[in-house]
Amino acid sequence: MHSSDSIVIIPTYNEKENIEKIIRAVFGLEKCFHILVIDDGSPDGTAAIVKGMMGQDEFGDRLFILERSGKLGLGTAYITGFKWALERDYQYIFEMDADFSHDPNDLPRLYAACADEGYDVAIGSRYVSGVNVVNWPIGRVLMSYFASKYVRIVTGFKVHDTTAGFKCYRRRVLKTIELDKIRFKGYGFQIEMKFTAYKIGFKIKEVPVIFVNRREGVSKMSGGIFGEAFFGVMRLRWDGWTRKYPPIAE
Repeated sequence: MHSSDSIVIIPTYNEKENIEKIIRAVFGLEKCFHILVIDDGSPDGTAAIVKGMMGQDEFGDRLFILERSGKLGLGTAYITGFKWALERDYQYIFEMDADFSHDPNDLPRLYAACADEGYDVAIGSRYVSGVNVVNWPIGRVLMSYFASKYVRIVTGFKVHDTTAGFKCYRRRVLKTIELDKIRFKGYGFQIEMKFTAYKIGFKIKEVPVIFVNRREGVSKMSGGIFGEAFFGVMRLRWDGWTRKYPPIAE
């Protein structure tokens, strides 16, 4: 029996080249993590690979999958996963990509920031100690870096990597945030979750990581995702002035 206080949520769409490798990498860590894959109807058979691994004794009690009917958005995938985790006894809930842009070896560092150091949210940050991005086109690096700068200027939010998608939440953060009121689906979702946690009063730590562009598979990023983040930030700033945020749940 592989019990764990931690669940790693991995959204997928057409990740057949990466999914088994990333699962094995996470399960190869000294600390035991469980994994929840949320697959948005991948036509390439990603879900079938996961279900095949679930049928093996070594993975059966720590690997789970939720299948959805189509591409419904990154934010809704994570919210589905958050609710699933909260229905169970996980104390630390992680977000991670399937394509190795997030290094599984950094998971214990994010865990330690929350479990040992007492932070409520740990962010795997590309920008807290410079620009730690490998193999991204320079235009993409600049767009991401200055998007985070823009968020900091508009909102007053002091996190360096506001669009980061590699994170650990303590359970009480996701219990407190009104998940059904989160509006954005792409990069805007990542910003909104962090900003909401900050406004409620949770302690946030940025843990420096190196982000490596995917080697296999196809990126799911689009200009529309960046556009959502750009215009959504203005709305978040307004919310920060006018919205009543919930008290911290225990």
